[in-house]
Amino acid sequence: MGRVMLVSFGFLLLVISFGFLSNTLGQQQGDDDGDDDDDSAIYIVTIKQPPIVHLYDEEELKQIRQKHQRSKHGHTSKFIPQLQPRNISRKRHGKSRRPPSIAQTHDSFLRKTLKGEKYIKLYSYNYLINGFAVFVSSQQAEKLSKRSEVANIVLDFSVRTATTYTPQFMGLPEGAWAKEGGFKIAGEGIVIGFIDTGIDPNHPSFNDNDINSHHSSYPTPKHFSGVCEVTPDFPSGSCNKKLIGARHFAQSAITRGIFNSSEDYASPFDGDGHGTHTASIAAGNHGVPVIVSNHNFGNASGIAPRAYISVYKALYKSFGGFAADVVAAIDQAAQDGVDILSLSITPNRKPPGVATFFNPIDMAILSAVKSGIFVVQAAGNTGPSPKSMSSFSPWIFTVGASSHDRVYSNSIILGNNVTIPGLGFAIPTDDGKMYKMVSAFHALNNSTSVDKDMYVGECQDYENFDQKLVSGSLLMCSYSVRFILGLSTIKQALDVAKNLSAVGVVFYMDPYVLGFQINPTPMDMPGIIIPSAEDSKILLKYYNSSVQRDVTTKEIVGFGAFAAIEGGLKASFSDRAPKVMYYSARGPDPEDNSFNDADILKPNLVAPGNSIWGAWSSASIDSPEFKGERFAMMSGTSMAAPHVAGVAALIKQTYPQFSPSAIASALSTTALLNDIKGGPIMVQRTFSNPDQSLSNATPFDMGSGFVNATAALDPGLIFDTSFEDYMSFLCGINGSDSVVFNYTGISCSDNNKTMSGFDLNLPSITVSTLNGTQFVQRSMRNIGGNETYNVGWSPPYGVSMKVDPTQFSIAMGDTQVLSVTLKAIKNSSSSSFGRIGLFGNTGHIVNIPVSVIAKVASS
Repeated sequence: MGRVMLVSFGFLLLVISFGFLSNTLGQQQGDDDGDDDDDSAIYIVTIKQPPIVHLYDEEELKQIRQKHQRSKHGHTSKFIPQLQPRNISRKRHGKSRRPPSIAQTHDSFLRKTLKGEKYIKLYSYNYLINGFAVFVSSQQAEKLSKRSEVANIVLDFSVRTATTYTPQFMGLPEGAWAKEGGFKIAGEGIVIGFIDTGIDPNHPSFNDNDINSHHSSYPTPKHFSGVCEVTPDFPSGSCNKKLIGARHFAQSAITRGIFNSSEDYASPFDGDGHGTHTASIAAGNHGVPVIVSNHNFGNASGIAPRAYISVYKALYKSFGGFAADVVAAIDQAAQDGVDILSLSITPNRKPPGVATFFNPIDMAILSAVKSGIFVVQAAGNTGPSPKSMSSFSPWIFTVGASSHDRVYSNSIILGNNVTIPGLGFAIPTDDGKMYKMVSAFHALNNSTSVDKDMYVGECQDYENFDQKLVSGSLLMCSYSVRFILGLSTIKQALDVAKNLSAVGVVFYMDPYVLGFQINPTPMDMPGIIIPSAEDSKILLKYYNSSVQRDVTTKEIVGFGAFAAIEGGLKASFSDRAPKVMYYSARGPDPEDNSFNDADILKPNLVAPGNSIWGAWSSASIDSPEFKGERFAMMSGTSMAAPHVAGVAALIKQTYPQFSPSAIASALSTTALLNDIKGGPIMVQRTFSNPDQSLSNATPFDMGSGFVNATAALDPGLIFDTSFEDYMSFLCGINGSDSVVFNYTGISCSDNNKTMSGFDLNLPSITVSTLNGTQFVQRSMRNIGGNETYNVGWSPPYGVSMKVDPTQFSIAMGDTQVLSVTLKAIKNSSSSSFGRIGLFGNTGHIVNIPVSVIAKVASS
């Protein structure tokens, strides 16, 4: 579900299965047997007219959001624009004037096309894309596709779900928060929207009576017009002046007949825990005590503790979710006026078509970015293989996961004086005392055998064991992938051990399974999880050598292995952090389903995502180790993304006029390249024993580097990219003309300029194929006062690089163009990396990563 349970086959935190159809419906569900009921499915239909966001300028859009009638239960079809659209030509849009109600137009179109036939319209989309979601048969979908008004039909695809210390590790208290005026106002006035599994509104992380604030309560943001649903699961009063918006979207799931209201909650309430966790990371209140299993782990704070939260629940515990609901959630969030949007949604395969960028979610996000919303997305947990990136588009800020330096280390000291490191929030055994160890396999009663239950060693049923053999000893239990799948649990093994009167439990990795990791787990008795296969073998070798057997019968007559558990409640601090986690998805960015490389750097950067404390839903039962707890420790790129969403809120608070690309630039150019010891940021490259496979991180591992919240509030120079630039980029993709028009209602023929990905004014340069010489330019705007910059660079291997100018002086508000010439001097098909650094005389440093994949030297 919504956390990283890491196995060798690459568990996804959030998985989307894409099932795309072209306008000709080349792919259909079901058989062509004429039975409409047997192959009915949900389709997302796009109409050949632009959505609202492409008809008005930014100021007009603000007026529309303020005036629109608030819809109920997340339904967007009642929205009616109040302004006249600007200059819509007959040539481009077919009509000189929009109808008064887009939803009514959709209804009329369906009635005319499917006369007398049964169908269900789920949503009308009008703000970010113009279209609707509808439940029809494949024959009806064929009829819709043949209508001239229809631009595109996409088969709905499924979606499944993909801090006490990280503010200190990121330097917020003495840095970014201090610049904002302290944590008491950090993020104030900024609304962060979360598309996730909902929220537990009763959690203290979302209380609006913040005693740390200089205000008695949160002032109402005037630019936000969202509402809070009221349901039996989410009663009146659930929202407050901190949690100011909450809706749920489940029409696709309900129509499919898979919605379980008892588990999934037909409301914004979080039955999973993931949404509550991510919201608290970005914007949870400051100073909330983290109590887990009656142990105090400190006080929690979000990155922007004073920011507002608005929740758009489109993911659910039992089934995940569907694109039709996710697009409706994005559309509603944009109408409501959120400033930042945080998503942890990634596909489990590349979208088919001319480019990965063309899918309903990414294109809806493009429109959201045009309306001024900064969108953060998790990179995905499909690393460490190359091209595993699951967030593709240049207008989306993609975040990978790194470690931080706080670790909760546990260890076991064996009777032969060997110490083995491990995990587990557990108390220690009695100081200075060692206890006998007994393997679960050697403690079976007479009626139990491995032949009857090959997983008996996982200690899930106390009736399998002889209490006399276990009492007063440390019980040794194996763990396998069954613990990841929920078939076995740490808590159940602990209950078994207590029923057998064991002193504690030692969990070792089953030697016959491939490498994976279990999350650090709270234990209410002495215990340890040994996460290393090699260390588990050391433990077993010592134990087996100490077992006493009868010389004749070979039966066990005594146990000679002893050990003491040191406990894992106290945090320690590692000397190498951050490092990129092995599960974090990697570039290069795949441009299409054939894994051709895009000229776009992904991820954009990395942020803390491993072992993150965050708020937890009181109703969550999906992670049994944290069942009934108010906080949980989770890992994944889904935990990294809200860290960046929180920093983006701090930037937006400081620079209200910043565009989404300006926020992205500030985050990227100021990112850290070194760890806390001053060495290069390292990256884990294997699943098994990941810390034994460390190497220097490249831009395809960490993007521009590790998020630097304090420096991002004073970036010096800004790289701005406009919506028109993104359109020129999309129009420059071979065969994209009709697809661009289908999603935006804007014709590429009206755009006289096309550009490649490396021509976008991004704070990075990526060239997938350098054939001879390539000339690239970047335009920078000064927001940091008059300054003189010196320019330095290091070229990628096999490439000569020249940057002009090598020095420049720039006044506040002025722009400077940087010209870069790249020339292949060696033929190579492997990626190589360089960097451009701009060093200002008042202290600003601007880093621009340069990545070149294939090199073809000119003869």
